Amino acid sequence: MDRFVGQARLEWQANHATCLENYDIDITIAVDAVGTWRATGRHANALDTTQREGWDFLMEMDPYFSIVFPGEDNGGILVRVCEAEDGTLTLTEAPDGTVR
Repeated sequence: MDRFVGQARLEWQANHATCLENYDIDITIAVDAVGTWRATGRHANALDTTQREGWDFLMEMDPYFSIVFPGEDNGGILVRVCEAEDGTLTLTEAPDGTVR
C-alpha cells in the first residue's frame, strides 16, 4: 500500500477558468494494491467566520473540489468532499463524467 501524508489545496471551480475559493488542507492518502485510494484530511488552518460561511455555502451548493498538490498549478483530480462533525474531511474521487 502506498501512502502520502502532507498538504494539498482544495479549489472550488465555477468553471475551467474561474476558481471561486481554495482551502489548504493536511491530507493523508492511502492507495491499495488495486489502485483504489482513500483520503482523509483537515483544514490546515481553522476557518474564521467568513471562511466558514463560504465553505458551508460551497459544500451545500456542490461538494466537488479539485485537489492540487504542492508543485502543481492546477488540480487534475476532481473529488467529492464530506465533512464530519469533528471537522474530518473525507475525499473520494468523483465518478467519471462528473462535471462542474
